[in-house]
Amino acid sequence: MANETFDAIVIGAGQAGPALAAKLVTKGSKVALVEAHELGGTCVNRGCTPTKTLRKSARVAQLVRRAAEFGVEVGPVQVNFEAAMQRMHKRVDESRAGLESWLGGLDGLTIVKAHGRLAGRAGKDFIVEAGARTLQAPKLVLNTGTRAFIPPIHGLKETTHLDNDSLLKLRELPRKLVIIGGGYISLEMGQIFRRLGSKVSIIEIGPRLTSREDEDVSEAIADMLRTEGIELHLGVEIKRVLPALDGAGARVEMADGRTVEGSHLLVAVGRTPNTDDLGLQSVGLKTNKRGYLETNDRLETDVPGIWALGDINQRGAFTHTSYHDHDIVAENLAGGQRSADARNTIYAMFTDPPLAHVGLYEADAKRLVAEGRRISQAVHAMKDVSRAKEESETTGLIKLLVDEDSGHFLGATMLGMAADEVIQAIGLVMASQGSWRQVREALPVHPTVTEFLPTIIDGRKPFAAA
Repeated sequence: MANETFDAIVIGAGQAGPALAAKLVTKGSKVALVEAHELGGTCVNRGCTPTKTLRKSARVAQLVRRAAEFGVEVGPVQVNFEAAMQRMHKRVDESRAGLESWLGGLDGLTIVKAHGRLAGRAGKDFIVEAGARTLQAPKLVLNTGTRAFIPPIHGLKETTHLDNDSLLKLRELPRKLVIIGGGYISLEMGQIFRRLGSKVSIIEIGPRLTSREDEDVSEAIADMLRTEGIELHLGVEIKRVLPALDGAGARVEMADGRTVEGSHLLVAVGRTPNTDDLGLQSVGLKTNKRGYLETNDRLETDVPGIWALGDINQRGAFTHTSYHDHDIVAENLAGGQRSADARNTIYAMFTDPPLAHVGLYEADAKRLVAEGRRISQAVHAMKDVSRAKEESETTGLIKLLVDEDSGHFLGATMLGMAADEVIQAIGLVMASQGSWRQVREALPVHPTVTEFLPTIIDGRKPFAAA
Protein backbone atom coordinates (compact mmCIF):
# COMPACT_ATOMS: atom_id res chain seq x y z
CA MET A 1 0.00 0.00 0.00
CA ALA A 2 1.35 3.42 -0.97
CA ASN A 3 2.14 5.93 1.73
CA GLU A 4 -0.41 8.68 2.34
CA THR A 5 1.20 12.03 1.56
CA PHE A 6 0.59 15.34 3.34
CA ASP A 7 2.08 18.79 3.52
CA ALA A 8 2.47 18.43 7.28
CA ILE A 9 1.95 15.83 9.99
CA VAL A 10 1.12 16.82 13.56
CA ILE A 11 1.65 14.15 16.23
CA GLY A 12 -0.30 14.96 19.37
CA ALA A 13 -3.64 16.71 19.75
CA GLY A 14 -3.09 18.74 22.91
CA GLN A 15 -3.42 22.53 22.85
CA ALA A 16 -0.88 23.37 20.15
CA GLY A 17 -1.42 20.53 17.67
CA PRO A 18 -5.09 20.97 16.71
CA ALA A 19 -4.87 24.77 16.56
CA LEU A 20 -1.81 24.67 14.30
CA ALA A 21 -3.31 21.96 12.08
CA ALA A 22 -6.46 24.05 11.70
CA LYS A 23 -4.51 27.16 10.70
CA LEU A 24 -2.46 25.22 8.19
CA VAL A 25 -5.48 23.71 6.42
CA THR A 26 -7.17 27.11 6.18
CA LYS A 27 -4.08 28.22 4.25
CA GLY A 28 -4.54 25.35 1.80
CA SER A 29 -2.25 22.71 3.31
CA LYS A 30 -3.12 19.04 3.56
CA VAL A 31 -2.50 17.98 7.17
CA ALA A 32 -2.66 14.76 9.19
CA LEU A 33 -3.35 15.07 12.93
CA VAL A 34 -2.25 11.90 14.75
CA GLU A 35 -3.46 11.21 18.31
CA ALA A 36 -3.24 7.94 20.23
CA HIS A 37 -5.79 8.90 22.88
CA GLU A 38 -8.41 11.65 23.22
CA LEU A 39 -8.34 14.91 21.29
CA GLY A 40 -7.58 17.81 23.60
CA GLY A 41 -4.68 16.20 25.42
CA THR A 42 -4.05 16.67 29.12
CA CYS A 43 -5.78 20.04 29.46
CA VAL A 44 -9.20 18.97 28.21
CA ASN A 45 -9.20 15.41 29.52
CA ARG A 46 -7.03 15.24 32.65
CA GLY A 47 -5.95 18.78 33.50
CA CYS A 48 -7.42 22.26 33.29
CA THR A 49 -10.98 21.46 32.25
CA PRO A 50 -11.80 18.73 34.79
CA THR A 51 -9.81 20.14 37.71
CA LYS A 52 -11.15 23.69 37.42
CA THR A 53 -14.67 22.32 37.09
CA LEU A 54 -14.20 20.24 40.25
CA ARG A 55 -12.55 23.23 41.94
CA LYS A 56 -15.80 25.15 41.55
CA SER A 57 -17.74 22.45 43.42
CA ALA A 58 -15.13 22.57 46.18
CA ARG A 59 -15.26 26.36 46.35
CA VAL A 60 -19.06 26.39 46.61
CA ALA A 61 -18.87 23.88 49.45
CA GLN A 62 -16.35 26.07 51.25
CA LEU A 63 -18.43 29.23 50.77
CA VAL A 64 -21.50 27.49 52.17
CA ARG A 65 -19.50 26.50 55.22
CA ARG A 66 -18.63 30.19 55.66
CA ALA A 67 -22.18 31.39 55.03
CA ALA A 68 -22.73 32.58 58.60
CA GLU A 69 -19.91 35.14 58.13
CA PHE A 70 -22.10 36.85 55.54
CA GLY A 71 -25.33 36.68 57.50
CA VAL A 72 -26.66 33.64 55.65
CA GLU A 73 -27.97 30.73 57.69
CA VAL A 74 -27.74 27.22 56.24
CA GLY A 75 -27.74 23.70 57.59
CA PRO A 76 -24.86 21.23 57.69
CA VAL A 77 -22.90 21.03 54.43
CA GLN A 78 -23.09 17.71 52.64
CA VAL A 79 -21.15 17.12 49.43
CA ASN A 80 -22.56 14.73 46.86
CA PHE A 81 -19.22 13.55 45.48
CA GLU A 82 -20.82 11.50 42.72
CA ALA A 83 -22.80 14.50 41.48
CA ALA A 84 -19.71 16.73 41.57
CA MET A 85 -17.74 14.18 39.56
CA GLN A 86 -20.59 13.77 37.07
CA ARG A 87 -20.66 17.52 36.52
CA MET A 88 -16.90 17.43 35.92
CA HIS A 89 -17.10 14.55 33.43
CA LYS A 90 -20.00 16.20 31.61
CA ARG A 91 -17.92 19.34 31.12
CA VAL A 92 -14.98 17.28 29.82
CA ASP A 93 -17.22 15.38 27.40
CA GLU A 94 -18.72 18.64 26.10
CA SER A 95 -15.33 20.23 25.61
CA ARG A 96 -13.89 17.22 23.81
CA ALA A 97 -17.00 16.81 21.66
CA GLY A 98 -16.79 20.45 20.62
CA LEU A 99 -13.16 20.02 19.63
CA GLU A 100 -13.90 16.84 17.68
CA SER A 101 -16.79 18.50 15.85
CA TRP A 102 -14.71 21.53 14.90
CA LEU A 103 -11.72 19.54 13.68
CA GLY A 104 -13.86 16.94 11.94
CA GLY A 105 -15.45 19.64 9.81
CA LEU A 106 -12.21 21.10 8.45
CA ASP A 107 -11.47 20.35 4.80
CA GLY A 108 -7.93 19.18 4.26
CA LEU A 109 -7.50 17.77 7.79
CA THR A 110 -7.22 14.02 8.32
CA ILE A 111 -7.52 12.80 11.93
CA VAL A 112 -5.72 9.54 12.63
CA LYS A 113 -6.57 7.86 15.94
CA ALA A 114 -3.39 5.85 16.52
CA HIS A 115 0.04 6.09 18.11
CA GLY A 116 2.34 7.95 15.75
CA ARG A 117 5.96 6.89 15.47
CA LEU A 118 8.72 8.08 13.16
CA ALA A 119 10.16 5.47 10.80
CA GLY A 120 12.89 7.31 8.91
CA ARG A 121 12.73 9.43 5.79
CA ALA A 122 11.86 9.19 2.13
CA GLY A 123 13.83 11.95 0.45
CA LYS A 124 12.80 15.21 2.12
CA ASP A 125 9.73 13.64 3.72
CA PHE A 126 9.43 12.20 7.20
CA ILE A 127 7.77 8.79 7.48
CA VAL A 128 5.27 8.27 10.31
CA GLU A 129 3.71 4.93 11.14
CA ALA A 130 0.29 5.34 12.76
CA GLY A 131 -1.47 2.07 13.42
CA ALA A 132 -1.96 0.34 10.07
CA ARG A 133 -1.32 3.55 8.14
CA THR A 134 1.94 5.00 6.87
CA LEU A 135 2.07 8.77 6.42
CA GLN A 136 4.70 11.06 5.00
CA ALA A 137 5.25 14.81 4.86
CA PRO A 138 8.13 17.32 4.66
CA LYS A 139 6.99 19.07 7.85
CA LEU A 140 6.52 17.36 11.22
CA VAL A 141 5.16 18.93 14.41
CA LEU A 142 5.48 17.12 17.74
CA ASN A 143 2.99 18.02 20.49
CA THR A 144 2.95 14.81 22.53
CA GLY A 145 2.85 16.31 26.04
CA THR A 146 3.89 14.73 29.31
CA ARG A 147 2.70 12.15 31.83
CA ALA A 148 3.05 11.79 35.58
CA PHE A 149 6.55 10.97 36.80
CA ILE A 150 6.65 8.11 39.29
CA PRO A 151 9.72 8.43 41.53
CA PRO A 152 11.86 5.44 42.56
CA ILE A 153 10.52 5.27 46.12
CA HIS A 154 10.95 1.87 47.78
CA GLY A 155 7.66 -0.03 47.71
CA LEU A 156 5.76 2.46 45.57
CA LYS A 157 5.41 0.19 42.53
CA GLU A 158 3.96 -2.57 44.72
CA THR A 159 1.48 -0.24 46.45
CA THR A 160 -1.74 0.99 44.87
CA HIS A 161 -1.44 4.70 44.14
CA LEU A 162 -3.02 7.42 42.03
CA ASP A 163 -1.71 9.98 39.58
CA ASN A 164 -3.45 13.11 38.28
CA ASP A 165 -5.36 11.01 35.74
CA SER A 166 -6.62 8.16 37.92
CA LEU A 167 -7.52 10.58 40.73
CA LEU A 168 -10.20 12.07 38.51
CA LYS A 169 -11.71 8.64 37.86
CA LEU A 170 -12.57 7.97 41.51
CA ARG A 171 -16.15 6.97 42.23
CA GLU A 172 -16.03 7.50 45.99
CA LEU A 173 -14.58 10.37 48.03
CA PRO A 174 -11.31 9.35 49.72
CA ARG A 175 -11.59 9.11 53.48
CA LYS A 176 -8.01 10.39 53.70
CA LEU A 177 -5.89 11.44 50.75
CA VAL A 178 -2.12 11.34 51.23
CA ILE A 179 -0.17 13.28 48.62
CA ILE A 180 3.52 12.92 47.84
CA GLY A 181 4.75 16.19 46.33
CA GLY A 182 4.40 19.86 47.20
CA GLY A 183 3.99 21.39 43.75
CA TYR A 184 1.10 22.99 41.92
CA ILE A 185 -0.89 19.88 41.04
CA SER A 186 -0.66 18.44 44.55
CA LEU A 187 -1.72 21.69 46.22
CA GLU A 188 -4.65 22.28 43.89
CA MET A 189 -5.94 18.74 44.31
CA GLY A 190 -5.19 18.65 48.02
CA GLN A 191 -7.31 21.73 48.67
CA ILE A 192 -10.09 20.54 46.36
CA PHE A 193 -10.43 17.17 48.06
CA ARG A 194 -10.15 18.70 51.52
CA ARG A 195 -13.06 20.99 50.71
CA LEU A 196 -15.04 18.10 49.27
CA GLY A 197 -14.69 16.34 52.61
CA SER A 198 -11.48 14.28 52.60
CA LYS A 199 -8.78 14.51 55.21
CA VAL A 200 -5.56 15.47 53.43
CA SER A 201 -1.86 15.12 54.22
CA ILE A 202 0.87 16.48 51.92
CA ILE A 203 4.45 15.20 52.09
CA GLU A 204 7.21 17.25 50.45
CA ILE A 205 10.88 16.25 50.64
CA GLY A 206 11.99 19.85 50.05
CA PRO A 207 12.04 22.41 52.88
CA ARG A 208 8.96 24.22 51.54
CA LEU A 209 6.04 24.03 49.16
CA THR A 210 6.22 25.48 45.62
CA SER A 211 10.00 25.64 45.74
CA ARG A 212 10.38 27.98 42.76
CA GLU A 213 8.38 30.75 44.49
CA ASP A 214 9.77 33.36 46.88
CA GLU A 215 10.09 32.02 50.41
CA ASP A 216 7.46 34.30 51.93
CA VAL A 217 5.01 33.26 49.22
CA SER A 218 5.61 29.59 49.98
CA GLU A 219 5.04 30.32 53.67
CA ALA A 220 1.79 32.12 52.93
CA ILE A 221 0.56 29.18 50.86
CA ALA A 222 1.45 26.75 53.65
CA ASP A 223 -0.38 28.87 56.22
CA MET A 224 -3.43 29.03 53.96
CA LEU A 225 -3.56 25.24 53.59
CA ARG A 226 -2.97 24.59 57.29
CA THR A 227 -5.84 26.93 58.11
CA GLU A 228 -8.11 24.66 56.08
CA GLY A 229 -6.98 21.63 58.04
CA ILE A 230 -4.46 20.18 55.58
CA GLU A 231 -1.57 18.42 57.29
CA LEU A 232 1.87 19.33 55.92
CA HIS A 233 5.09 17.34 56.30
CA LEU A 234 7.94 19.42 54.84
CA GLY A 235 11.64 18.68 54.49
CA VAL A 236 11.27 14.99 55.14
CA GLU A 237 12.80 11.98 53.42
CA ILE A 238 10.49 9.14 52.46
CA LYS A 239 11.86 5.79 53.54
CA ARG A 240 9.29 3.54 51.88
CA VAL A 241 5.66 3.13 50.89
CA LEU A 242 3.60 0.15 52.03
CA PRO A 243 -0.03 -1.00 51.87
CA ALA A 244 -2.10 0.27 54.80
CA LEU A 245 -2.30 -1.96 57.84
CA ASP A 246 -5.95 -2.74 57.13
CA GLY A 247 -5.07 -3.63 53.53
CA ALA A 248 -7.10 -0.76 52.06
CA GLY A 249 -4.98 2.22 51.17
CA ALA A 250 -1.32 3.05 51.73
CA ARG A 251 1.06 4.24 54.39
CA VAL A 252 4.16 6.33 53.91
CA GLU A 253 7.07 5.79 56.29
CA MET A 254 9.44 8.72 56.69
CA ALA A 255 13.10 8.59 57.63
CA ASP A 256 12.45 10.35 60.95
CA GLY A 257 10.19 7.50 62.07
CA ARG A 258 6.84 9.16 61.40
CA THR A 259 4.17 7.35 59.39
CA VAL A 260 1.27 8.82 57.43
CA GLU A 261 -1.52 6.47 56.43
CA GLY A 262 -4.46 7.10 54.15
CA SER A 263 -7.21 5.43 52.19
CA HIS A 264 -5.71 6.79 48.95
CA LEU A 265 -2.22 7.84 47.86
CA LEU A 266 -1.63 10.46 45.16
CA VAL A 267 1.84 10.82 43.64
CA ALA A 268 2.37 14.28 42.15
CA VAL A 269 6.10 15.00 42.00
CA GLY A 270 6.50 16.17 38.43
CA ARG A 271 6.10 15.17 34.82
CA THR A 272 8.04 13.18 32.25
CA PRO A 273 7.89 13.89 28.49
CA ASN A 274 6.17 11.55 26.05
CA THR A 275 9.16 11.32 23.71
CA ASP A 276 10.43 7.83 24.56
CA ASP A 277 8.40 5.98 21.93
CA LEU A 278 8.39 8.36 18.97
CA GLY A 279 11.18 6.76 16.94
CA LEU A 280 13.18 9.99 17.08
CA GLN A 281 16.46 8.16 16.48
CA SER A 282 15.24 7.12 13.02
CA VAL A 283 15.65 10.71 11.82
CA GLY A 284 18.61 11.64 14.03
CA LEU A 285 16.65 13.68 16.56
CA LYS A 286 17.92 13.48 20.14
CA THR A 287 16.40 14.50 23.46
CA ASN A 288 18.25 16.00 26.41
CA LYS A 289 19.04 13.98 29.54
CA ARG A 290 15.51 14.43 30.88
CA GLY A 291 13.87 13.37 27.63
CA TYR A 292 12.82 16.83 26.43
CA LEU A 293 13.40 18.22 22.94
CA GLU A 294 15.41 21.40 22.78
CA THR A 295 14.45 24.07 20.27
CA ASN A 296 15.57 27.45 19.03
CA ASP A 297 13.44 30.54 19.56
CA ARG A 298 11.31 29.60 16.51
CA LEU A 299 10.56 26.24 18.19
CA GLU A 300 12.56 24.36 15.55
CA THR A 301 14.46 21.27 16.65
CA ASP A 302 17.97 20.29 15.56
CA VAL A 303 16.46 18.44 12.60
CA PRO A 304 15.19 20.89 9.95
CA GLY A 305 11.50 20.40 9.25
CA ILE A 306 10.63 19.22 12.78
CA TRP A 307 9.12 21.49 15.43
CA ALA A 308 8.51 20.65 19.11
CA LEU A 309 5.56 22.38 20.76
CA GLY A 310 4.03 22.34 24.22
CA ASP A 311 5.31 20.58 27.31
CA ILE A 312 8.00 18.55 25.53
CA ASN A 313 10.10 21.62 24.67
CA GLN A 314 10.54 22.73 28.31
CA ARG A 315 9.42 26.26 27.56
CA GLY A 316 6.67 26.54 30.14
CA ALA A 317 4.73 23.28 30.38
CA PHE A 318 1.43 25.15 30.63
CA THR A 319 -1.65 25.02 28.44
CA HIS A 320 -1.25 28.69 27.55
CA THR A 321 2.42 28.32 26.57
CA SER A 322 1.54 25.35 24.38
CA TYR A 323 -1.22 27.29 22.63
CA HIS A 324 1.10 30.28 22.26
CA ASP A 325 3.70 27.95 20.68
CA HIS A 326 1.32 27.10 17.85
CA ASP A 327 0.71 30.78 17.14
CA ILE A 328 4.45 31.45 16.88
CA VAL A 329 5.01 28.55 14.46
CA ALA A 330 1.95 29.39 12.35
CA GLU A 331 3.01 33.00 11.95
CA ASN A 332 6.60 32.10 11.16
CA LEU A 333 5.53 29.55 8.54
CA ALA A 334 3.61 32.40 6.93
CA GLY A 335 6.76 34.54 6.80
CA GLY A 336 6.75 36.07 10.26
CA GLN A 337 9.61 36.54 12.71
CA ARG A 338 8.06 35.56 16.07
CA SER A 339 10.34 34.43 18.88
CA ALA A 340 9.48 32.27 21.88
CA ASP A 341 12.39 33.90 23.70
CA ALA A 342 10.59 37.24 23.64
CA ARG A 343 7.76 36.23 25.95
CA ASN A 344 7.67 36.51 29.73
CA THR A 345 6.93 33.45 31.82
CA ILE A 346 3.45 33.82 33.27
CA TYR A 347 1.27 31.28 35.06
CA ALA A 348 -1.21 30.65 37.84
CA MET A 349 -1.79 27.92 40.41
CA PHE A 350 -5.52 27.54 40.89
CA THR A 351 -5.77 27.07 44.59
CA ASP A 352 -8.40 29.27 46.23
CA PRO A 353 -7.27 31.99 46.36
CA PRO A 354 -4.99 31.47 43.36
CA LEU A 355 -1.28 32.12 43.10
CA ALA A 356 -0.05 33.93 39.99
CA HIS A 357 3.37 34.98 38.76
CA VAL A 358 5.02 36.74 35.82
CA GLY A 359 8.66 37.47 35.06
CA LEU A 360 11.48 37.36 37.60
CA TYR A 361 11.60 36.06 41.17
CA GLU A 362 13.38 37.64 44.15
CA ALA A 363 16.36 35.31 43.64
CA ASP A 364 16.74 36.64 40.08
CA ALA A 365 16.50 40.23 41.31
CA LYS A 366 19.19 39.62 43.93
CA ARG A 367 21.61 38.46 41.26
CA LEU A 368 20.88 41.52 39.11
CA VAL A 369 21.34 43.90 42.03
CA ALA A 370 24.69 42.25 42.79
CA GLU A 371 25.65 43.05 39.18
CA GLY A 372 24.80 46.73 39.68
CA ARG A 373 21.16 46.98 38.55
CA ARG A 374 18.89 49.41 40.42
CA ILE A 375 15.77 47.44 41.32
CA SER A 376 12.93 48.31 43.66
CA GLN A 377 10.28 46.12 45.23
CA ALA A 378 6.78 46.73 46.56
CA VAL A 379 4.97 44.30 48.84
CA HIS A 380 1.34 44.75 49.84
CA ALA A 381 -0.84 42.48 51.97
CA MET A 382 -4.25 41.48 50.61
CA LYS A 383 -5.75 42.26 54.02
CA ASP A 384 -5.08 45.92 53.20
CA VAL A 385 -6.98 45.84 49.88
CA SER A 386 -10.50 47.27 50.21
CA ARG A 387 -12.18 44.89 47.76
CA ALA A 388 -10.61 41.92 49.52
CA LYS A 389 -11.93 43.13 52.87
CA GLU A 390 -15.41 43.66 51.46
CA GLU A 391 -15.39 40.12 50.06
CA SER A 392 -13.79 38.64 53.22
CA GLU A 393 -11.06 37.24 50.97
CA THR A 394 -8.02 38.72 52.70
CA THR A 395 -5.54 35.84 52.36
CA GLY A 396 -2.32 36.57 50.48
CA LEU A 397 -0.06 39.35 49.21
CA ILE A 398 1.03 41.23 46.10
CA LYS A 399 4.72 41.72 45.17
CA LEU A 400 6.15 43.86 42.37
CA LEU A 401 9.72 44.15 41.07
CA VAL A 402 10.65 47.29 39.08
CA ASP A 403 13.76 48.33 37.17
CA GLU A 404 14.34 51.88 38.41
CA ASP A 405 16.36 52.96 35.38
CA SER A 406 13.97 51.86 32.63
CA GLY A 407 10.78 51.99 34.70
CA HIS A 408 9.81 48.53 33.43
CA PHE A 409 8.26 45.85 35.58
CA LEU A 410 10.64 42.92 35.98
CA GLY A 411 8.26 40.58 37.75
CA ALA A 412 5.20 40.22 39.92
CA THR A 413 3.76 37.61 42.24
CA MET A 414 0.30 37.57 43.73
CA LEU A 415 -1.46 35.23 46.10
CA GLY A 416 -5.02 36.36 46.61
CA MET A 417 -8.47 36.83 45.15
CA ALA A 418 -8.47 37.41 41.37
CA ALA A 419 -4.71 36.89 41.23
CA ASP A 420 -5.06 34.89 38.02
CA GLU A 421 -6.73 37.88 36.36
CA VAL A 422 -4.75 40.72 37.95
CA ILE A 423 -1.42 39.18 36.97
CA GLN A 424 -2.39 39.41 33.31
CA ALA A 425 -2.73 43.18 33.57
CA ILE A 426 0.88 43.34 34.72
CA GLY A 427 1.90 40.78 32.10
CA LEU A 428 0.37 42.88 29.33
CA VAL A 429 2.22 45.98 30.52
CA MET A 430 5.47 43.99 30.52
CA ALA A 431 4.83 42.56 27.05
CA SER A 432 4.15 46.04 25.64
CA GLN A 433 7.25 47.51 27.36
CA GLY A 434 5.12 49.81 29.46
CA SER A 435 6.43 51.47 32.61
CA TRP A 436 5.26 51.71 36.20
CA ARG A 437 4.51 55.38 35.56
CA GLN A 438 1.84 54.51 33.00
CA VAL A 439 0.20 52.12 35.44
CA ARG A 440 0.52 54.66 38.23
CA GLU A 441 -1.20 57.38 36.20
CA ALA A 442 -3.93 55.28 34.55
CA LEU A 443 -7.53 55.64 35.75
CA PRO A 444 -8.61 52.44 37.54
CA VAL A 445 -12.07 51.03 38.23
CA HIS A 446 -13.33 51.10 41.82
CA PRO A 447 -13.77 48.86 43.74
CA THR A 448 -11.36 46.29 42.34
CA VAL A 449 -8.15 44.58 43.35
CA THR A 450 -6.32 45.99 40.34
CA GLU A 451 -7.05 49.58 41.39
CA PHE A 452 -4.54 49.14 44.21
CA LEU A 453 -1.61 48.78 41.79
CA PRO A 454 -0.83 52.55 41.87
CA THR A 455 -0.89 52.52 45.67
CA ILE A 456 1.33 49.47 45.75
CA ILE A 457 3.76 51.01 43.26
CA ASP A 458 4.09 54.10 45.46
CA GLY A 459 5.25 51.88 48.29
CA ARG A 460 8.22 50.36 46.50
CA LYS A 461 11.64 50.41 48.15
CA PRO A 462 15.18 49.68 46.93
CA PHE A 463 15.78 45.94 46.64
CA ALA A 464 18.94 44.70 48.31
CA ALA A 465 21.09 41.79 47.10
CA ALA A 466 21.39 40.38 50.61
